[in-house]
Amino acid sequence: MFASGRISAKKEEKFIKFLHALRLLMEVHDVAPNHYLICATSAMRTAQNGQEVAARIQQQLGMTVRVIDGQDEAAFINRVIENLLEDKKHYIHIDVGGGSTEFNIYHDRRKVASQSFEVGSIRRMQQEEAGLSTEAMRETWQRMEEWVTENARRYHVTRAIGTGGNINKLYSMAQAGVDKPVTRRRIATILDHLTSMSMDERVNVALLNPDRADVIVPAGHIYLSAMEWANVHQMIVPDIGLKDGMLQTLFEEHFDEFRAEGDLKPGCPKPAMQSRPTEVE
Repeated sequence: MFASGRISAKKEEKFIKFLHALRLLMEVHDVAPNHYLICATSAMRTAQNGQEVAARIQQQLGMTVRVIDGQDEAAFINRVIENLLEDKKHYIHIDVGGGSTEFNIYHDRRKVASQSFEVGSIRRMQQEEAGLSTEAMRETWQRMEEWVTENARRYHVTRAIGTGGNINKLYSMAQAGVDKPVTRRRIATILDHLTSMSMDERVNVALLNPDRADVIVPAGHIYLSAMEWANVHQMIVPDIGLKDGMLQTLFEEHFDEFRAEGDLKPGCPKPAMQSRPTEVE
């Protein structure tokens, strides 16, 4: 998709089938019509036919797909990230997706800067495989480096937070220990090891999911580069992401309905969402 600039008919068909299955599950579990949220990120917002695909989904399934921009994506994640921050500490939050990378700077528990770049694990891999000009890629990479370097220095960043499926996998491979940060050196060592392996070895020896095996290295290099630019040596990797922010949003929007239905006791506060749904690779 990132190489062609369009969502193919085959991918669209698979996406519609997936959402159809999801709609049936929602019906089985009596999910109210407004108690769901579907967000499309970089792939659909940059695809030439992204809005057309969303419109066809609405027409065929009656399901609304929200094509969100980088700021909206960051806002969802911010709803859960802010619960992890410590007073008087300064963080850079790095979230690498398939098509874009989101950065947020937190200064004393307050978000003071954010930026989205159209650089992601799948986009980078597909562009390289398609033999597209590296000049545009280099320019985007340079702008990303300048933004991270400038803002990390301005706000005295000393800690990094990483979210996303690829950093979660790298963290588990690092075996850093529960709730302990992973070092930049350890991430680099794992990436060097994975780079030296063939795709078959990554799947059969490193036991990576086939969909993860080809994107984990380009994603890992984005995290690693951002840490180097920000001059931070450790990264916290909480098991949260975009979907947790979406869950938190739904909970807050429909809190009164849940309480009225008896799912929550009167006077129950609005807690931060801790559980997460099963991740679809």
